[in-house]
Amino acid sequence: MPVHVPFVDLHAELEEIRREVEPAVRDVIESAQFIMGPQVARFEASFAEYVGARYAVGVSNGTEALKLALEAIDVGRGDEVIVPAHTFAASALAVWAAGATPRLVDCDDRTHRIDPVAARRAVGERTRAIIAVHLYGGMADLEALADLGLPIVEDCAQAHGATANGRTAGSVGIAGCFSFYPSKNLGAWGDGGCVVTSDERVYRRLLHLRNYGQSKKYHHDEKGYNSRLDTLQAAVLSVKLPRLDDGNARRRRAAAFYAQHLRTDLPRPGPDGVFHLYPILARNRDLLRTRLATEGIESGIHYPIPLHLLPCFADLGHREGDFPVAERIARETLSLPIYPQIRDEQLAHVVEQVNRFAEAP
Repeated sequence: MPVHVPFVDLHAELEEIRREVEPAVRDVIESAQFIMGPQVARFEASFAEYVGARYAVGVSNGTEALKLALEAIDVGRGDEVIVPAHTFAASALAVWAAGATPRLVDCDDRTHRIDPVAARRAVGERTRAIIAVHLYGGMADLEALADLGLPIVEDCAQAHGATANGRTAGSVGIAGCFSFYPSKNLGAWGDGGCVVTSDERVYRRLLHLRNYGQSKKYHHDEKGYNSRLDTLQAAVLSVKLPRLDDGNARRRRAAAFYAQHLRTDLPRPGPDGVFHLYPILARNRDLLRTRLATEGIESGIHYPIPLHLLPCFADLGHREGDFPVAERIARETLSLPIYPQIRDEQLAHVVEQVNRFAEAP
């Protein structure tokens, strides 16, 4: 029977943390402080310190993190925000939710992340910010994007713990936005998110916006939302945060095995990436995925349709051919299994099957 290789193995992670996380969850249950309990503030303080920011504000999910960050820097109706065409739809949906318009740009052919040259060409009179997506676990070129003179909101949903030039993902821009979806490098046991910032004004606005716009109970100073991080999720995240660097190191070891043994093209991840995903490029991507499935290997496609060709963004007026790099990535990219608990024999099985497919006539 073939070796089974799941795309992500949350059961294996649970077994590693069960003894620590179950008492943390029981503490929340016994306290009955399910909304904004003390565990939320404790996690926020720890996460801000980890990232290297002054503040962290826990929110309900990663999309809300992006939306609230944009609103906190006064992005709204009539404004445009630059977004790469190759990313999860939430990066652009958050712009729409904030009342602004996504201004899509193409990606760098080597890294698959936002192309600073394309971003520069897209800047117009209504451009108010850039969402820099740290795709696959590697950071976007923030130095080049900073030269554009616009606020940078970092989309760190795939980059927990990634670094570049001595700075941690989330600590460089005006705000860094994280998702704690369960399969992330730092994942909760449900939805969760966070915004980190070192700007006190942005921090104060985020505190209001996530909690109905309240400065204190029943004092609604502005229109806000119910976007709070659950206490139970904060408790789980507090257990998992001290393990993040070790988990990232194990991902890097798995990625190094792939890079050494695979005979296929792949995006360049950058030296300090955390390999939330491990994508390769294959012209016969769908055939390869079917072949891997027959050998017990799960895989993923991130993302099969670039943003400008999704029906929900048809109003932006784009058509096929507008962003050729993003379109090629969408056709050819396949994500291989990678997670801290992946075993050597599983990695070897993936490599063997991918290489066999690549070498077939």
